[in-house]
Amino acid sequence: MTPNGPAVADSAPPLIEVRDLKMYFPITNGLFSTVQGYVKAVDGVSFDIPRGQVLGLVGESGCGKTTVGRLIMRLYRPTGGQILVHMGENDEEAVDIARLGRDQLLSYRRQMQMIFQDPYSSLNPRKTILDIVSEPLRIHKLASGNALRERVEELLELVGLRAEYVLRYPHAFSGGQRQRIGVARALALNPQFIVADEPVSALDVSVQAQVLNLMRSLQHRLGLTYLFISHDLSVVKHISDRIAVMYVGNLVETAAAREIFQRPLHPYSEALLTSVPKPDPRAKRQHKILEGEVADPAHPPTGCRFHPRCPYVQPRCVEEEPALRAFPGGRTVACHFAEELTLSGAL
Repeated sequence: MTPNGPAVADSAPPLIEVRDLKMYFPITNGLFSTVQGYVKAVDGVSFDIPRGQVLGLVGESGCGKTTVGRLIMRLYRPTGGQILVHMGENDEEAVDIARLGRDQLLSYRRQMQMIFQDPYSSLNPRKTILDIVSEPLRIHKLASGNALRERVEELLELVGLRAEYVLRYPHAFSGGQRQRIGVARALALNPQFIVADEPVSALDVSVQAQVLNLMRSLQHRLGLTYLFISHDLSVVKHISDRIAVMYVGNLVETAAAREIFQRPLHPYSEALLTSVPKPDPRAKRQHKILEGEVADPAHPPTGCRFHPRCPYVQPRCVEEEPALRAFPGGRTVACHFAEELTLSGAL
């Protein structure tokens, strides 16, 4: 069992394959905008998302996780790498959407939608809920008139809102209700894949649970595949099949959700896990407090990018960048001493 129900078989075919994905933002200066360097927000990230599963992408603010989500949605054109999707007429054939033009992307965007972080800024306050939720349907010319309104009412009921809310404006709703409207908009085109970028971080804890339960229920009901982006491992734990940990543009560890909570293999994963609060106030845990700040992606340190903050650092870590190595059970870890370290989990 995974945290969100029966596990999907590891042999499930991939829906999304990310290969050596890079996104470098130029740093310009002067009257002629001369390029002085690059912010390497994403620097060689690779992972798969099997069909019907949830991949949780976690890390501190500034690590590049939101940029990964936007690259997969093609809100940015990648500097390098591939984004292979299996969503065409023949699902077995992968298409690299990283290189597609705007017109070619249109059909794939019907299958890929996004839920944004802030429900207060992601909904246009001047438009009714009918206008907001129906916008994807109008853009893709899939419905009009009475059929359009009926579809919006159906979507509102699907996410737990009343159909008569269609003519109200966003200011009339709470944060949790607004995020449900955002979910309804993402579902309007019956997508296969959804990028959820910190979808509950702006909500109260009690409302977070409601929205997470809704997303989990919709995943099973509609056969959705998620990339769930968050900085909060306690949230990711309850919805993810697999977890990918990101630090300064690189993945440092990927594993099944339960495995990474039981025994992380990378020191950064351990630090994130030991910061997860336990519901039992009597439970004791040794917190791994990280000193210093997240490295500057414009000037990353030599060797392992985590070494300035790592409590287990060795001379090799300063000099040599660790490769992302495969371990039994489908795990991957970027640490020179992963086999030697005994790290603390959160279970």
